[in-house]
Amino acid sequence: MIMKENIVAKLTVKDDKYACALADKIISESQETDGWYEYFDDFASLLEHPKSLVRNRALSILAANAQWDMENRFDAILDDYLDHVTDEKPITARQCIKALAQVGTSKPQYIPMILSSFKSADLSKYKDSMRPLIERDMTETEKILTTITCRN
Repeated sequence: MIMKENIVAKLTVKDDKYACALADKIISESQETDGWYEYFDDFASLLEHPKSLVRNRALSILAANAQWDMENRFDAILDDYLDHVTDEKPITARQCIKALAQVGTSKPQYIPMILSSFKSADLSKYKDSMRPLIERDMTETEKILTTITCRN
């Protein structure tokens, strides 16, 4: 079992291999149990971290914990989360877009806002090599979210 004290410090250490392995473990455990949900605000605080790898971890961990969010804490961070659809780093934007499929699955009330953020996203700042990948991610996530909308 991971010691949960100082979780923000552990997810932001210089040793990216360690921090990434920890994030993967948190994400995996969060698929099965709400044991990490109590740290939701700590994870949310990492959305504005200067290092994109840390932002990537936070986006994925928060998405994995959306299913446990009975207190609707996600409401308070949704705008900040959606800002990463056009993160300065294209890899982080892609991580965010892919993670939004899980967020929308757990929180279908967010689907209209998610889809709206895709439609209004200005992708012109990305290199020609990255833009098609981001657009494809948006299309794939949109398909998943539209399927959820049709079921409800």
